[in-house]
Amino acid sequence: MSKKDFYEVLGVSKSASPEEIKKAYRKKAIEFHPDKNPGDKQAEENFKTAAEAYEVLGDADKKAKYDQYGHAAFDGASGYGGGHHMNMDDIFSQFGDIFGSAFGGGNFGGFGGSAGGQRRVKGSNLRIKVKLTLEEIANGVEKKVKVKRKIQAPGVKYKTCTTCNGQGQVLKVTNTILGRMQSAATCHVCGGAGQTIESKPTNADAHGMIMEDETVSIKIPAGVVDGMQLKVSGKGNDAPGNGIPGDLIVAVEELEHEFLKREGENLHYDLYISFAEAALGASKDIDAVNGKVRIKLEEGIQSGKILRLKGKGIPSLNSYGSGDLLVHVNVWTPKKMSKEQRQFFEKSLTDENFIPKPEKGDKSFFEKVKDMFS
Repeated sequence: MSKKDFYEVLGVSKSASPEEIKKAYRKKAIEFHPDKNPGDKQAEENFKTAAEAYEVLGDADKKAKYDQYGHAAFDGASGYGGGHHMNMDDIFSQFGDIFGSAFGGGNFGGFGGSAGGQRRVKGSNLRIKVKLTLEEIANGVEKKVKVKRKIQAPGVKYKTCTTCNGQGQVLKVTNTILGRMQSAATCHVCGGAGQTIESKPTNADAHGMIMEDETVSIKIPAGVVDGMQLKVSGKGNDAPGNGIPGDLIVAVEELEHEFLKREGENLHYDLYISFAEAALGASKDIDAVNGKVRIKLEEGIQSGKILRLKGKGIPSLNSYGSGDLLVHVNVWTPKKMSKEQRQFFEKSLTDENFIPKPEKGDKSFFEKVKDMFS
């Protein structure tokens, strides 16, 4: 089933300001919040969908990619993407501050739909860049990378924070002309974790964390584009106590190919042939992303001819097939000739067969480019 447009989910236009997007998300989140809709699975799905939409549209870089590529910019594979790959803890830990006071301050802290629970802090995200060849992009690839991430030190012990009584939030009451207003703020002692350290190993930092190298396997789907970001959930830094690990954000960098040039899902290849091959015809091997492809050149082929090899380009990220490989034929003019070769061409200057006589099918370069993209 195709995903609903994110702008439609939040009920905003593409020209909406960041504040308008945030306001629209807050309205949806309050409407479908689990505390207001206990046991309603559809409301929970709507809540997650709204979070997924805001995760993208609320971030300027992600919004720009979504406007250009749509859902394809983020729906790479299982484990990547937005709200539907989060659990409720993920959503509340990332966006809870947007609408936390709407449910009576501290009562919003359940993070799974139950009021009065302990807040779970999320660890920070890590970012890496992965360089991919055109062949890897065309076929998909699994990369193993070494990541230095914070993990909870073995032997560390935590105790309930006495300032917030394990809630992660403290209530603040303010007297205003409208009466007493109650709001919630993150506990300044435990940082929202609801716990403080009772004891820790000597090699752990103030939060009971140590650095460790971990090899992470990243499954990259075929068809990704340069600059796209994928997310590996739970492979960022750990959070203290019973917190939620952050995510590993993987930025894709496409390496330049020696022969092939990418244009969306299509590939371009410049094929150079001699006068003799153009006149007599020839068979040539072309380097494609899935191996070599043999093509046959007809007798009398003209320079500028474009041969389209269907399905030999880059696969669509949404599995809508593959692009094409466009072979541009260029007849190579020799820069040096022997005396005999020069005499041959001098005699050919007045030969009727060598006088240009373009036919209707011999289109100009501009006509070919127009047809190519029509």
